[in-house]
Amino acid sequence: MNKILVVGDSCTDIFIYGDINRLSPEAPVPVFNPIKKVKNGGMSKNVVANLKSLGCEVDIITNIDEIRKKRYVHIDTNQMIVRVDEDDRCEQIDEALRMNICNNRYQGKDYDAIIISDYCKGFLEEDDIQFICENNDNVFVDTKKKLGKWIEFANFIKINELEYKKNHELLSDKGFEKKLIVTLGSKGCRWNGNEFSVEEVPVKDVSGAGDTFLAGLVRGYLDTNNIEEAIKFAQKCTTIVVQKHGVATVGLKEL
Repeated sequence: MNKILVVGDSCTDIFIYGDINRLSPEAPVPVFNPIKKVKNGGMSKNVVANLKSLGCEVDIITNIDEIRKKRYVHIDTNQMIVRVDEDDRCEQIDEALRMNICNNRYQGKDYDAIIISDYCKGFLEEDDIQFICENNDNVFVDTKKKLGKWIEFANFIKINELEYKKNHELLSDKGFEKKLIVTLGSKGCRWNGNEFSVEEVPVKDVSGAGDTFLAGLVRGYLDTNNIEEAIKFAQKCTTIVVQKHGVATVGLKEL
């Protein structure tokens, strides 16, 4: 069984589904009537949930203080009305914990890969990510930060097209060609000058789809040691999960 360590900030995703039948008499806004609430771990915890669903053994190092993302969703159309982020910052990782993530070991356990899932909420700073990348192998990084030289030692970097454009000057260096995986939404993704198309499916919700892609990418890579096959596996996982409501996972039986 693949053993993976996930390091990054996490939150609680809360989906509040309800109906809308009228506008408020006080302001031109809809009156939302809550019907049901769904809660699950989000951000790095969603990466963990997807890895476990794919049959991996996973541990996580994450923030203790809780971040909450509340999404108010129209129950009939699945249209998000508003998202409310509460306590959107967390404390930085303890230096003693970070220093113990070394040689693919942590607290006496060995790991086949390490995932850095950085949503830029304060848990990981640039030097934290640099240290982990420099002192471990098979490190996959997904970060919202503007990239710099501190990312050079990552084995693979997953970003979306918008993030790539913001970092184009750095990432145009040939040293990044084989480690950079750029997701393109419904158009698939790009790696090493090659584009990987994706099957067109009816999309219900893209919340957490990037986490599913990351989890599938790592599972696929550990199984095959081939990044192209890993990308195809990750895309298959994502294609399934976007057809579900809310922040969801995909299991091996579905694949």
